[in-house]
Amino acid sequence: MGAKNLLVELFVEELPPKALKKLGESFAANLAAGLGSQGLLDAGSAATPYASPRRLAAHVTNVAAKATDKAVQQKLMPVAVALDASGQPTPALLKKLAALGADAGAVPALKRAMDGKAEALFLDSVVSGATLAEGLQTALEAALAALPIPKVMGYQLADGWRSVHFVRPAHRLVALHGADVVPVSVLGLAAGRETQGHRFEAAQPLVTLRDADSYAEQMKNEGAVIASFAERRAEIESQLRRNAEKEGLKPIEDAALLDEVTALVERPNVLTCQFEKEFLAVPQECLILTMKANQKYFPLLDAADKLTNRFLVVSNIRPADPSAVIGGNERVVRPRLADAKFFFDQDRRKSLIDRIPGLARVVYHNKLGSQGERVERVAALARAIGQALGGEALANQADRAAVLSKADLLTDMVGEFPELQGIMGGYYARHDGEPAEIADAIEDHYKPRFAGDELPRGAAGICVALADKLQTLADMFGIGQLPTGDKDPFALRRHALGLVRMLIERDLPLELAWLFDAAKLADAKVRGQLAEFIYERLAGQLREQGYSALEVDAVLAPQPQRLGDIPKRLAAVRAFASLPEAASLAAANKRVGNILKKVSPGGTAPVDAALLKEPAEVALNAALAETRPKADAAFAHGDYAASLQALAALKGPVDAFFDHVMVNVEDDVLRANRLRLLASLHAAMNRVADLSKLSA
Repeated sequence: MGAKNLLVELFVEELPPKALKKLGESFAANLAAGLGSQGLLDAGSAATPYASPRRLAAHVTNVAAKATDKAVQQKLMPVAVALDASGQPTPALLKKLAALGADAGAVPALKRAMDGKAEALFLDSVVSGATLAEGLQTALEAALAALPIPKVMGYQLADGWRSVHFVRPAHRLVALHGADVVPVSVLGLAAGRETQGHRFEAAQPLVTLRDADSYAEQMKNEGAVIASFAERRAEIESQLRRNAEKEGLKPIEDAALLDEVTALVERPNVLTCQFEKEFLAVPQECLILTMKANQKYFPLLDAADKLTNRFLVVSNIRPADPSAVIGGNERVVRPRLADAKFFFDQDRRKSLIDRIPGLARVVYHNKLGSQGERVERVAALARAIGQALGGEALANQADRAAVLSKADLLTDMVGEFPELQGIMGGYYARHDGEPAEIADAIEDHYKPRFAGDELPRGAAGICVALADKLQTLADMFGIGQLPTGDKDPFALRRHALGLVRMLIERDLPLELAWLFDAAKLADAKVRGQLAEFIYERLAGQLREQGYSALEVDAVLAPQPQRLGDIPKRLAAVRAFASLPEAASLAAANKRVGNILKKVSPGGTAPVDAALLKEPAEVALNAALAETRPKADAAFAHGDYAASLQALAALKGPVDAFFDHVMVNVEDDVLRANRLRLLASLHAAMNRVADLSKLSA
C-alpha cells in the first residue's frame, strides 16, 4: 500500500469555547509530529486542523501504510567481556544476544570496532518500520495527552466499569487512511467511519464518511457542519459585515469575541436584532460590554462609532422563519440592558467624593494597607509630578483627579463589570460637575492598558497615570512582590511599559531618580531592582521597534535618567555608527574601559600636562581639550548626534596613543596621569551612550 491521506476525528460533547482553537491546532500538529517521528510521513506532508464545538479532527496528507525498514547498528559490549581467551562467546554476550532475539549463531557476524580506548562488538540488524495502525495508535495517544486542556474531567464508559479522563466525554472515533479504516482505539472508543453532524439540522443522524478527503464536504452537505474553525470564522465575519451593511452600520471589532462565537456554533447564521432606544441613555461602554460578555452579541455602531440600538447575533440554526430566534434574543438582552440602566441610575445618586471614605474599608494588599491609603500615596505623587510639569494649577488638578480615581470601585456598575473601572469614574465625575480635565484624567489614568493603547489625553491624566503606575511598582517592589517567569499577578510589566511610553512619547522632563524620590522609594536595593526592571522592559520595547541589540545596549548601558531623550540618543548612535571612524573609536573605547576596570584612574584630578612625555599622549590631550568642549556644548543643547560626531576627530590621536604609549609604566606618577587622561577620554566618549557596546 502506498501513501494516502489520513483523517482522524474525535467526536465529543461541547468543548470549552475559549480553548477550542488551540485544542484543534494542537491536536493536528501533535498528531502529525507523532506520525512523522515514526517515519510515516514524507517531506511534503501537511496537516490541516478541524475544530467545532463537538469535534476535534485532523487531515494529514501523504501518510504511508508502513514506515521504511531501517538498518541499525547496536553496541553490545567490550570484546574483553564478550569473548573468552579462546574467542568463544561468554555467557554475558549470549544473554545480551538473547535479549535482542538472536543466538550464538549471530556471533560470527558481529563487527569489531574501537569504542573510545577499548574494542567493542556491534550487531547490525534491520528494524522493521512501524505499521500505520501501530504508529497512529502511538501518535494519537501522545496528541491527546499533549492537548492544552484547561480542566480535565473524569467519566465512566458505557461498560460501567472503566473510567477515562478527558476534556469532555468522547463518543465516536474516526480514523480513515484513504477509504480504509485504521484499527486504533482511544478513550474506550474503536475507530470507524461514522460520525455525527449538526445536533438539529443534519440530513441524517449519522454521517458515513467515504474517505479521508471527503470529510469537509460531507460534513457540510450531509452533517450541516462547517468543520474548519478558520472557514467557519471567515463565514461568520462575512455574514456580520453583510448584515451590518444592510443597516448602514458596522459591527464592533473584537477578535477574541469572534473566536469565541466561532467555537460556539457549527452552522453559523447571523441575524439582526434590536433593543429599545431608551437604553442608549446608558454609557455605551456598559451596553457593549454586557452584550459582548454575557450574550456574545455583536453591537452595531454608526459612522461616528456611536452605539445604535441594533445588534447582531450568531445563531447555530437556519430556520426558514428566523423571527422566533430574533424575538428570543431580543427578549434575552432586555433584562441585561435594564440591569445596566439600573446600576447607572443608582450609582449617580451618590457622588464620587462621598464614596471615598469607603475605600478605607477595601483591602489593597495585606502588607500595603487599604485602597484609601493607596489613594493617598498616589495623590501625593500625582501632585508632585503635576507641580514639576505645570506648577500649582496642574498639581491641584492632578491631586483632585487622583483622590477621585478609585472611587468608582465602590459603584454597582464596576462591581458588575470590573473592566469599566476608570471609564465609569469619568462618567460619574462629569455627572458630579467635575471639570472636564478632572473627569478625563479619572477615565484615562489606567491608560495605556495594553500594547498599542492610547495615552491619557490631558496633562492631569498623564500625572495621575504616571503616579498610579509608579506607585504600584514602588509598592510591590518594596515588599518583594517581583514578577517571576510568566507569573505577574499585579501586571507590573505592563505598568513599567506604560510608564516608559508616557515618559518617552510625551518627552517629559522627569528623571527616574527624581520619580523614585517623589514616590518615597528610599531603599537603594529596591531602587536598583526597579530601575533594572524598567530598563529591561524598555530594551525589549526598543528592539521590537527595530533598533539593533548593539544600539539599544549602547544607549541603555549608562542608564540615562531622562527617558524622553532616548529616541534622540538612539538616532545619534545610529548616525555615529555609520561614520568611518566609528568602529575604531568603539574598539578603543572598549579597550579604555577594560583598562580602567582593572586599575584606579587616580581619582578625579585633572590631567597634569607637564607630566605628558610622549608626543602621542600630548597630542591626545590637546585633541581632547579641543574636541570635548564642542561635544559637551552639543550635549547640553540636546544635539546628541552632533556631540558624537564631534568625537570622530579623536580617532587619529587615540590610535596613535595606543600605538606609541604604554599606560601601565612602572613610574606611579606617570601611570596615574595617563590613567586620568584615559578616564577623561572615556567620560567624554560615553556621555550619550556607551560606545564600547558598538564593538562586537
